[in-house]
Amino acid sequence: MPESPQQPLHFAAFVMNTTGHIVQGTWRRPTARQTDFNDLDHWVNLAKTLERGKFDAIFFADVVGLYAPYRGDERKYFEAGLQVPSNDPSVLASAIAYATEHLGIAFTASILQEHPFNFARRISTLDHATKGRIAWNIVTNYLPNASRNFGHEGLTAHDERYRWADEYVDVTYKLWEGSWEEDALVQDAASGIHADYDKVHRINHVGQRYQVEGPHLVSPSPQRTPLLFQAGASEAGRTFAAKNAEAIFVQAPNPASASRDTTDIRARAVSYGRLRTDLKFFQGLLIVPGSTEEEAKRISAELDEWIDYDAQLSHMSGAVGIDFGHEDLDTPVGEIKTEGVQSIVGWIKDLVTDRPATLRDVAHYTATNNRIVGTPEQIADALEVWQAAGIDGINLVNAEIPGTYDDFVDHVTPVLQARGLQQREYAEGTLRQKLFGNGDRLPERHQASHYRGAFGEPHLDRLDVRVGATS
Repeated sequence: MPESPQQPLHFAAFVMNTTGHIVQGTWRRPTARQTDFNDLDHWVNLAKTLERGKFDAIFFADVVGLYAPYRGDERKYFEAGLQVPSNDPSVLASAIAYATEHLGIAFTASILQEHPFNFARRISTLDHATKGRIAWNIVTNYLPNASRNFGHEGLTAHDERYRWADEYVDVTYKLWEGSWEEDALVQDAASGIHADYDKVHRINHVGQRYQVEGPHLVSPSPQRTPLLFQAGASEAGRTFAAKNAEAIFVQAPNPASASRDTTDIRARAVSYGRLRTDLKFFQGLLIVPGSTEEEAKRISAELDEWIDYDAQLSHMSGAVGIDFGHEDLDTPVGEIKTEGVQSIVGWIKDLVTDRPATLRDVAHYTATNNRIVGTPEQIADALEVWQAAGIDGINLVNAEIPGTYDDFVDHVTPVLQARGLQQREYAEGTLRQKLFGNGDRLPERHQASHYRGAFGEPHLDRLDVRVGATS
């Protein structure tokens, strides 16, 4: 296919600070190094590879608890290395930033795991340290064990978790966007004034879950608010994304489903006063290249031989909160009602269209669906189909580290760049500027911007500014 003008896709590496992330069992392959996740060099070397391949970001998933029991307990997760042990991804950010110049660093953090005041402080610190390359993947929590780890009796109901998230981000927005005026940090040696006291404000947030006086302890970072990722696909999750997210991680089973989902969420964003172009969608894909189609298929088949399909089913079981471990694999999935990840429920229903999906299908498709196998040219063709369906970027799933990313950068990236589907050089500026080209800060259309100047009048520092008061 001849070279032609093309809007580049964005690329992120979908990883987790653990051994078994998405594709289970492949850590046992002789060339795999996922078990080196405790080693900082493992992540720094991967980041350097990604920057060589002009990836936009490294995207860390995370959990703060064990998945729901499988066959009555959590034995399978430990024996398979399925997201346990699991280390804090945010700790890696500074080292990755120091070893790279442009690569964005996105990490997942749940509203459950840290008070918003301290979280906002940590994010601002990292955004300063990385010169504006931090992104936050906002998640609620769907694991009962995680809830109990943080002192809750059980899992908060699904939609209530999003109401909780609404207040959580509200607090962080007030701290990031409203507490310090742009020129509050003076650092004037001649006058001896380091910061202008009159331009730093308490936020006095009083809400259902949080009371935060402020002010924010960190001066405005390059992005102020980090680039905002989100991955919810339920009704409540879509609404939350439409109001808050800049980048949305999706795992649509096919381009048609992706088109439906991206169209819906973009329309919701417009209803909140945003533009369709204010959102970028990243599709999760595993890509297996070969010099010929036959070679790629052979490599993919060899990969399948290492997959632990029982672990794949346990992962899905634990995520939706239903123990499939005692069921026959040919049992139809049926109608699943869960307080777990409701987007997974919808995804299961899209797996098989000619008959009811079974648990065997679930185990198989979680490992093999959304896999592109072929020559670099065939991969480029397939990515163009996803792009036409409304996808702006790819969150590249790995079967092994570093092999999945080495193969992509060495063999697929040059073809994508020739096709105009991947950037050849990085733009200057923060991660937000690199992705959107409209500046380092959130646009005025975003609800967080409503807090800019909201605390500027002296009397506001003495009043309660309640949830949504300036929305």
